[in-house]
Amino acid sequence: MSEMEAGEERKSYYVSVQAGQILEDPEAAAYELEVSLNEEEHIKLRELFDELSSMDEAEMFHFSKHPFGGASDSQMNVGSDELIQLVYKKLYEHGTETTKRHIETMQIL
Repeated sequence: MSEMEAGEERKSYYVSVQAGQILEDPEAAAYELEVSLNEEEHIKLRELFDELSSMDEAEMFHFSKHPFGGASDSQMNVGSDELIQLVYKKLYEHGTETTKRHIETMQIL
């Protein structure tokens, strides 16, 4: 098998957006959505979750240092909201039919 073929191999992953988890074993933890990803897509989704986690930490740090001032909630949430939309867009693109229907009902995209 060539490198190109190996990179295109798809696997099922089980995703919990709230927990920021991408699992290979559906029994390992609770998950909301199922997707089929190749290695590159898996890495990109993991990076989005890492960015989202970093942004959450930055927001927590900001509010602990500036509890009565600084950026407003809406200003702080803009970056997180954009990342969450990117995550759901990726999940929709690579999701099962059940996953796509669930995301459509959320009206997030």
